[in-house]
Amino acid sequence: MQVNPINNNLNRTETNTDKKKDLKIKAGVTAMSALGVASALAHVAKRQGFSLSPSVIKNTPVKDWAIFSLYSKKHPEKKILDLDEPLDIIEIAAASVAGGLAGGAIFDDKKHFKSKLRESVNQLLGNVLVPIACVGAVSVLYKKNKDKILSFVPQIKNSGKTAAVFNKALKAIPFSVATLASLGIGIFTGNRVSNVLNEKIFHKKVKREIKGSDFAPHVDDLGVALSLMAEKSPFVSFVQRTVPLFLCVPGVKTGTHREE
Repeated sequence: MQVNPINNNLNRTETNTDKKKDLKIKAGVTAMSALGVASALAHVAKRQGFSLSPSVIKNTPVKDWAIFSLYSKKHPEKKILDLDEPLDIIEIAAASVAGGLAGGAIFDDKKHFKSKLRESVNQLLGNVLVPIACVGAVSVLYKKNKDKILSFVPQIKNSGKTAAVFNKALKAIPFSVATLASLGIGIFTGNRVSNVLNEKIFHKKVKREIKGSDFAPHVDDLGVALSLMAEKSPFVSFVQRTVPLFLCVPGVKTGTHREE
């Protein structure tokens, strides 16, 4: 059987064109999602007392900018941006999804917009709101019963510095485990809510499986868990600084989504 070289070349051309188009869409959606995250992050920073004045930013060392500033034991009074409040995370995630949706509308074919709109609801509800609500509820319950829970945690009876650090780490375990467990439950529940939402409201039966990327918006919860082991440290504040990057994921997934 002979292969027609003309048809073969046409197929290759179409494939290359599709790849270029997909790359253009993904680049545009990523840029719009990042723009949304940057805008929300600027609003959060201003709310926490950071100046958005170009002249002030220009005269401030880059290492002291809100997004780059890390906690320092030598200068505990130094202002740093905190990204562990649920409302801040929700605001940034919502801006990411809005930016991604706008990017999808601009760079992709209009026929895919409805599916992206449905995905935006899935991302916000299933991957952000429900998991954060679960983690927040567990956090409240833990704080109310903190003393009782910690009374069951064994402690080393030693006055040394090593023992003190070890005891502190032991006391951080219950909340860390509760945070990670509630996050997993939240993402699982959010996924099921998204499936029901698609079926009952959008009248489309979709079995949306949990993916590794679904955990991306919740790196902030890792920061919360770490903050209990070392209340303030350069590493914990560094983890928080990666939150905006991970929160771009819901927006990109929204803007590039297409029905299969």
